Amino acid sequence: MSAPPLLEHMRGLIRAAGPLSIERYMEIALWHPAWGYYATHRPVGARGDFITAPEISQVFGELIGLWLADAWQRLGAPDPVVLCELGPGNGTLMADLLRAAAVVPPFRRAIRVHLVEASAALREAQGRVLAAATPAWHDSVATLPPGPLLLVANEFLDALPIRQFERGPDGWRERRIGLDAGGALTLVGDSAPTSESLPDWPVGSVVERRPTARMLARDLGRRLATQGGAALFVDYGYFPPAPGDTLQAVARHRGHDPLRDPGTADLTAHVDFADFAAAATAAGVRAWGPVTQARFLAALGIDIRARRLAAGKDAAEQATIESGCRRLLDETQMGTLFKALALTGGAASPPAGFD
Repeated sequence: MSAPPLLEHMRGLIRAAGPLSIERYMEIALWHPAWGYYATHRPVGARGDFITAPEISQVFGELIGLWLADAWQRLGAPDPVVLCELGPGNGTLMADLLRAAAVVPPFRRAIRVHLVEASAALREAQGRVLAAATPAWHDSVATLPPGPLLLVANEFLDALPIRQFERGPDGWRERRIGLDAGGALTLVGDSAPTSESLPDWPVGSVVERRPTARMLARDLGRRLATQGGAALFVDYGYFPPAPGDTLQAVARHRGHDPLRDPGTADLTAHVDFADFAAAATAAGVRAWGPVTQARFLAALGIDIRARRLAAGKDAAEQATIESGCRRLLDETQMGTLFKALALTGGAASPPAGFD
């Protein structure tokens, strides 16, 4: 039986030019225009490969909408204001937060919706869900229109490609992906130590770096510092920095070997919040948090909103609302591993949820 075309493509690249960095491997596996994961899959939802907070409970998106309304008022209520989501998935989060934004009519009228999305299939899905909001799509934040910016990104940073380095007796060497004797993808180490500046952690440690996340933090930091605004990132990851190999793959809601059948599973790695915040603050903004998702949502009033949503519903609907919120808050599920980080352009006081 012949190998999948994306695997054959990667084998050809490795045989021609040597092992791929993990960063390059992730880029190809996720974004190859014909065979990559996002070109061939609808990843989010019960019928996809994973489920995110907006699909678990509408309360999540509604609270984000109110957080944005508060941030807008702190900015002086600019009209218009650019509202951007990075990696909007099926459009559920944006739809929920816009519904909540409508309780502050001047804010809802001021919003101009912009979406940063590379997948043509997901753009089509977002267009159906958000047709009334007349969104504009972008390949990156670089093409967003000028002016005050409110940005939200839920489970976006974790999908940005990483590099990995392993500490040996003679220093750090970058981990790459090569071929074993049978032609299967396998991890290999560089032949010489790297020139990267890395922590003084013990031999055997693995450290991860995310160059594209650092560039995003830098670019976004410069914009917020000069044009004003706020950004909210919710993702899973660690704080403070720590060693560890966190590259993982998910297919049909189950763990998957990251090196097997590239293009058939989602690839992610935990977010180093300290590294992202440091790159943003170096560009001129203030970083707030991270705080755990449970603490953030509790501060925004998730219990009150859930009770109001459940009022008048039958027992089954009330149970669904309760279980969804519990999943967002429970420390054994999403409450602790997931964290919230905010960036503001020189705000004098912490934004909501970060007191």
